[in-house]
Amino acid sequence: MTHRASRPLLLGLGALIALALGGSSALAGGAPKQDRPNILWITCEDISPNVGCYGDPYAVTPNIDRLASEGVRYTNAFATIGVCAPARSTIITGMFPPSIGTQHMRCQGQLPEEVRCYPEYLRDVGYYCTNNVKTDYNFTHPPETWDESSNRATYRNRDEGQPFFAIFNFTSCHESQIRLPEAQYQERVADFTPDERHDPSKAPVPPYHPDTPAVRRDWARYADMITFMDKQVGELLQQLEDDGLADDTIVFFYSDHGAGMPRGKRWLYDSSTRVPFIVRFPEKYAHLAPAEAGETTDRLISFVDLAPTVLSLAGVEIPESMQGSAFLGEQEAEPRSYVHGFRDRMDERYDLLRMVRDKKYKYIRNFLPQMPYFHHQYIGYMYEMPTMRDWQTLADAGALNGPPAIFMTMGKPAEELYDVEIDPFEVNNLALDPEYRGTLDRLRGELRRWQTEIVDLGLLHEADMRTRFGSGSPYDGARRDPASYPIDRILDAADLASRNDPSDVATLAGLLDDTDPGIRWWGATGLAIRGTSSLPVAGRLVAALDDPSPWVRVAAADALCRLDRTDEAVAALIPAMADANDWVRLAAINVLDRLDDRAAAAEPSLRAALDDPNNYVVRVAEHAVEAFDEAE
Repeated sequence: MTHRASRPLLLGLGALIALALGGSSALAGGAPKQDRPNILWITCEDISPNVGCYGDPYAVTPNIDRLASEGVRYTNAFATIGVCAPARSTIITGMFPPSIGTQHMRCQGQLPEEVRCYPEYLRDVGYYCTNNVKTDYNFTHPPETWDESSNRATYRNRDEGQPFFAIFNFTSCHESQIRLPEAQYQERVADFTPDERHDPSKAPVPPYHPDTPAVRRDWARYADMITFMDKQVGELLQQLEDDGLADDTIVFFYSDHGAGMPRGKRWLYDSSTRVPFIVRFPEKYAHLAPAEAGETTDRLISFVDLAPTVLSLAGVEIPESMQGSAFLGEQEAEPRSYVHGFRDRMDERYDLLRMVRDKKYKYIRNFLPQMPYFHHQYIGYMYEMPTMRDWQTLADAGALNGPPAIFMTMGKPAEELYDVEIDPFEVNNLALDPEYRGTLDRLRGELRRWQTEIVDLGLLHEADMRTRFGSGSPYDGARRDPASYPIDRILDAADLASRNDPSDVATLAGLLDDTDPGIRWWGATGLAIRGTSSLPVAGRLVAALDDPSPWVRVAAADALCRLDRTDEAVAALIPAMADANDWVRLAAINVLDRLDDRAAAAEPSLRAALDDPNNYVVRVAEHAVEAFDEAE
């Protein structure tokens, strides 16, 4: 549990009446409302700390640098995942998405009964809360979350003297903007001076990327988009000054996750999760700052801490349901020792990773190591980036070596361990190095502790998680009846399945007889991970094609495909393509797509899937059908 300081009193009836009448009576804790700080969040999208104040010599970011000189710069700030929607789900709830079932990209999760979005608590005590403009929380937020949420939302519409909490989110440096059509790109940078344009020949290419003209151009345009966004930051800060509000407003600046480049965005490396994070405190609230203006702090902070921190700064009691802890304000907690991260379904492709990091080491657990990093994890949106297409072309030609080649292999190690101080690009995996066994065991143990504490629902297949708990939220269901989700048994099965030890084949086959479909799914998945080592239990997999749970049948079919028992597998996958559950269909078509021409018997089902109501199924169908068309 987090340690929290004493909490203010709840808002009294008299204060509520005074607020309703528009007066300036005391709010919760007896503080006049004008004494509460305004809080402005300036957020942007898809950038790592590639700004000047973080020491990047390629950056041109004078406004962000000035903000850092006037504020405190955090050097260890982390998103929980390297993609927008689940990262925002973390922020708006102060909870880990795998705990509440909102971890899959662009899912429609269901909030637990007692959980509210943090702006609701601010509004309860008189704050005017605005969001300009993105929501994208992986669940439908209640209308009372914001006073305004649109591309016209602004703190300027509040009542006189009313404190505000305002978000302005700049999308101009989003992944999609790196690959703008040439005419739009030239329009974007038309007023740049020569010194503001980034020369591709001088672009710093990270060691995990191939060094090609397209890659250099993408990195240069990434830097250009950050410079454009920096100008927007400057305009907004000037507006705050012109409105006479800078002396009453605490300003945050951060990105929703790391760089929108391949192997950055969507993964759990620092290139995906570490973000620039600056907080400026006006003199009036300087006592709340963790350091002097222009200084830095290496305190570890996670996006799950943002909601409780804002409530702490506003003098609002932090609800017990929040899993983060405040790093500022009267309810500031002890500094955390670790940050945690996750990756589950990413758009149309399934994967399952968990991460834990301290200030020196990063540990990543790949629970589906048979799934490659990129190859056969074709995410259509990601492959629109020229860097990604170049990388794949070189891989197909066998022209890669070193770190760029690692990410085009046909599988992943079960475990990754990096010393991020000496290997900031995380290309030297230490997991098998005996010298680091103690560190590996420590971080393994911390990951297990965290997954158990939050009751990690991501260890269930998405189709299982969406149906196991009935019409209620998965979070509530797992806690009201712990027997409905035996987290320790599920974790044991997941750990066994993902370690790829051929000696465990018989044990995994035994899991196929378990009463819990989640355990059975891990049994079949573990046999798929072991590939041809599962041949002695092929008959058990054939029997599992009749399992009562369709996601188990799909996993068994996947394992049989890896044993070249394709005909039996495809015969089971075709009816799965017509299942009523969207996520069963998506799992089935992912297996079929990987088979290429060996899935010929399923071609009619794949073409029919072009009209599937689930857009992610359609995306995989398009990829699969394209392969059939090219073969004709």
